[in-house]
Amino acid sequence: MKKNILVVTLIIFSSLTIMAQKQNNENPLLQKWNTPHNTPPFDKIKNEHYSPAFDVAFAENKKEVDAICNNRARPDFENTIEALEQSGELLNKISGIFYNLMECESSDELQNIAFEIMPKMTAHSNDISLNPKLFERIKIVYENRDKENLNTEQKQVLEKTYKGFVRSGANLNDSDKEKYREISAEMSELRLKFNQNILKETNEFVLHITDKKDLAGLPQSAIEMAAETAKDRKLKGWAFDLSAPSYMAFVKFADNRELRKEIFTAYNSRAFKNNENDNRKIVLRIVELRLEMAKLLGYETYAHYVLEERMAKDPKTVNDFLENLYSASIDFAKADFNEVKEFAKKNGLKDELQRWDWSYYSEKLKNEKFSIDDDLLRPYFKLENVKHGIFSLSEKLYGITFKNNKDIPVYNPEVEVYEVYDVDGSLLAVLYMDFFPRATKRNGAWMTSFRGQYKKDGKDYRPFIQMVCNFTKPTSNKPSLLTFDETTTFLHEFGHVLHGILANSTYSSISGTSVYRDFVELPSQFMENYATEKEFLDMFAQHYETGETIPMELVNRIKDYNNFQAGYFTVRQLMFGMLDMKWHSVTSPVTTSLTEFEQNAISKTELLPVLEGTSVSVAFAHIFAGGYAAGYYGYKWAEVLDADAFAFFKQNGIFDKKTAKSFRDNILSKGGSEHPMDLYLKFRGQEPDINALLEREGLIKK
Repeated sequence: MKKNILVVTLIIFSSLTIMAQKQNNENPLLQKWNTPHNTPPFDKIKNEHYSPAFDVAFAENKKEVDAICNNRARPDFENTIEALEQSGELLNKISGIFYNLMECESSDELQNIAFEIMPKMTAHSNDISLNPKLFERIKIVYENRDKENLNTEQKQVLEKTYKGFVRSGANLNDSDKEKYREISAEMSELRLKFNQNILKETNEFVLHITDKKDLAGLPQSAIEMAAETAKDRKLKGWAFDLSAPSYMAFVKFADNRELRKEIFTAYNSRAFKNNENDNRKIVLRIVELRLEMAKLLGYETYAHYVLEERMAKDPKTVNDFLENLYSASIDFAKADFNEVKEFAKKNGLKDELQRWDWSYYSEKLKNEKFSIDDDLLRPYFKLENVKHGIFSLSEKLYGITFKNNKDIPVYNPEVEVYEVYDVDGSLLAVLYMDFFPRATKRNGAWMTSFRGQYKKDGKDYRPFIQMVCNFTKPTSNKPSLLTFDETTTFLHEFGHVLHGILANSTYSSISGTSVYRDFVELPSQFMENYATEKEFLDMFAQHYETGETIPMELVNRIKDYNNFQAGYFTVRQLMFGMLDMKWHSVTSPVTTSLTEFEQNAISKTELLPVLEGTSVSVAFAHIFAGGYAAGYYGYKWAEVLDADAFAFFKQNGIFDKKTAKSFRDNILSKGGSEHPMDLYLKFRGQEPDINALLEREGLIKK
């Protein structure tokens, strides 16, 4: 009898094994991809493929790590550091698809899969970083680094690997390692939940308008867009949602003050409504866990932990930087505020100027002062033309060209794909461009990659770059016409894209945008400078109906208003930076309410009345779901770099090929292969000067 049971058990086990093997063989995530440039076969990947593929990838990566640990040869750079760098190729491939689609092509099913995978991913990552045998090998290589003939890039990878393990708990005792595992597991789940709550809250709101008089003040482009949104939602009339183009158009132009208040409040109260999507407890818990982790690793605060690996190095440097900028800009900010306040009063506002009034009256004041508004500029910024202009700028500076390839599979029909070629005709990258809002996509704009650049076995694996935006959609009778701000955003994200495209490193961990967080914004913010340059605008800014090139007089108006309310917007950015630093500089768990803590952190930057029922922190995805915790100051930090860098370009000509070559060779292609200040000095020949930023923004008193 026992023998029969054993036989049946073996047959069942064998059958299950064969079935699992068959499923794996049919899983596109585990197959060799027969696509152009081995790009992801999005047309074949289904949600049910992810979980089994991740399980196979975890097992394969574990074998690779075990092989390194069990290698009997004396640890050296090649058999330990380089071997570790090159491990996990399948896991990286699958993760690059799954996590990026979570941001731009999400669904309830995909989110449920994420909650299943996330604990496994965190545990797997911890199994590697807390592996004592592996760390011992890394430590031996690190302590004997002077005995190996390592080049600059290898030294940087070794340093990053060793520090990365130490900063991930490798030196902790067994009980503290277990505590570290618990903290990191909970944090990863909370970050995922934080983002999902915001997406749900964003998608649930719609401002449905059926009375035409409630559209007063709105430009025709916004009305047409709202009609299309209503049609998509099977509603009569017009619908405004919380996607950036729809929301910003309404708060800027709608005359109906009560409706402006309604949509403004909805946007700024996302995840702050005491419902299942509320992020308050998540924020407080993330902050508490980060502090716990920092102290476990021997740091005073989480900010100390983070900034050890940044250009700024420590919280004092960051806080001094923010305070210096605050001192330089607050008087200008107050003057900007008072100007709008007086203007609103003259134009009929009898009550106190409120937050939902700011964009509305600022826009009217801007139009009165500079005779310029979004709808005056939009016709010159047809999306296709802007894209062509930015492609042409990239070719002018770096010699690279873009070729549309419709044979490359996409994850959504709206996505465009381009092959990017270098001046010698070699392939540099594949670029996916995803421009418009969807219910499956989070707000904002970002660049990432499905595969980063690296070199292995003599082959240069070129990156698959993704650029995601939420630009104004085309309507039934108009193409996508961008606002000037959207055009600037396009330039910004394309700076990140170029950083990825032009990457030229051996090791993926320091390739492309894998640099210090307060350095990564230099290429993106540098590109923004071209938005007001006539020589650049003449390359593409033609009226979409008449073909007329944007007039010089209009360009001058753009330049004149480019610093409009620079003081106010500088202080607003400093508010985000200061709030971030306050959250991550706590030395004990926060016992006050989130609202009280937030107001204490940002009160000196507040010029408008506080609106009850709203919060910045609960939707501050950059720091609570993204990688900018104790790092949001980096945007302003990088502005100092980009202003100084563009001033150098202007000395030599904004298209000067020699300067562009130096920028490519020393900044864009180098990734994190050297310390960022060393790279900047090689490009610029001097350290950046903060006055370049203050002068550009008009924040130097005369």
